[in-house]
Amino acid sequence: MDGPGVQRAVAEAHRREWAKVLAATVRLARDLDLAEECVQDAYVAALRTWAVDGVPANTGAWLVTTARRNVLDALRRAQVFRAKMPLLVVDDVAEVNFVDHPVIEDDWLRLTFMCCHPALGPESQIALTLRLVCGLSTPDIAQVFLVSETTMRARVGRAKKKIAAAHIPFRVPEAAELPSRLDPVLTVIHLLFTTGHTAPSGDDLTRADLSERAVDLARTLHSLLPGEREVRGLLALLLVNHARRGTRVAADGRLLLLEEQDRSEWDRSTIEEGHHLVVDALRGGKPGRFALQAAIAALHATAPTYEETDWGQVLVLYDALLTVWPSPVVALNRTVAVAMVDGPAAALREVEALERDEQLAGYHYVSAVKAELYRRLGRHEEAAEAYRVALELADNGAEREFLANRLAESSSG
Repeated sequence: MDGPGVQRAVAEAHRREWAKVLAATVRLARDLDLAEECVQDAYVAALRTWAVDGVPANTGAWLVTTARRNVLDALRRAQVFRAKMPLLVVDDVAEVNFVDHPVIEDDWLRLTFMCCHPALGPESQIALTLRLVCGLSTPDIAQVFLVSETTMRARVGRAKKKIAAAHIPFRVPEAAELPSRLDPVLTVIHLLFTTGHTAPSGDDLTRADLSERAVDLARTLHSLLPGEREVRGLLALLLVNHARRGTRVAADGRLLLLEEQDRSEWDRSTIEEGHHLVVDALRGGKPGRFALQAAIAALHATAPTYEETDWGQVLVLYDALLTVWPSPVVALNRTVAVAMVDGPAAALREVEALERDEQLAGYHYVSAVKAELYRRLGRHEEAAEAYRVALELADNGAEREFLANRLAESSSG
């Protein structure tokens, strides 16, 4: 196979197999830094070996075998191999089916729950899991948290060191331990889906592998904890949004806003499944943040048209969401509903107030929303300037193209 073909195969294996390979490797290494280094070396070896021998039929099994050999070599070099022998569990990875083997699912959950250990702070739990389990790059995770790449790299490093110092075990917690870790696990799945739904960087708007992995994990958690309302809420939120995946980009690759999407092409069976989950999640007391987000998404998904959406109810739900989750990003999303209920001028005042929040500094959606409101008000010069700022801050290729087109329209208007 030629060089570009091998690079594509390795990149695809990284997107689809990283978490599984790392989970299988960390069980052997009992050390996150060592496991991550050995897995990275396995991917480097794949670039060389696959160019000569061809891409193996089971890329995941090949990578696990290579990564685990790297671990054993490292342990031998450190002269601790004999001391580690009782802890080693070496599977016959040549027989591992990376599509539906139950052990792989257990390994994924083991690593997820381990990273979400209560000994770590909530942000460290989530950042570490997104990096190690989900395989997201540090710059992309930094964007999720609205912090610098340097800050995020240090945060992940501290979390790994604390796991080693506290001797946190590599196991799925007992049933009694699950509640204390559930919220960060749900947050990780939500952020994983969000990163796949609209990729922070790259040329394509979406990363289907990430969003599909998040949906699968949400289903797994729902089967594990069917009585948890927030698990139902998260699964509903993901399903309803995922049902629109085929209509968010035009045939020519152009980003399509919600009002432009062909609703007849939405996956109605998935929306119906999500709607039933939303109803269940809202019963039995005060709803949580995922149930409320799911209810908002369901209103959008079941409305005949964008204009006929029950915007008043959407605004009510956003107000409720802000009480349980006072996030500036939620407040920014709420301004879209304000614009539909009270008009773009009222929404613009709220966006301008949010601009003073330091957490949103450098968040390109602030300028993008502001630009859209200026455009609706006919203030084209100000819209053009806001689009220009958003374009400078955005890293996703599809979003940049959309913003550039809007900028050209506003500049000529």
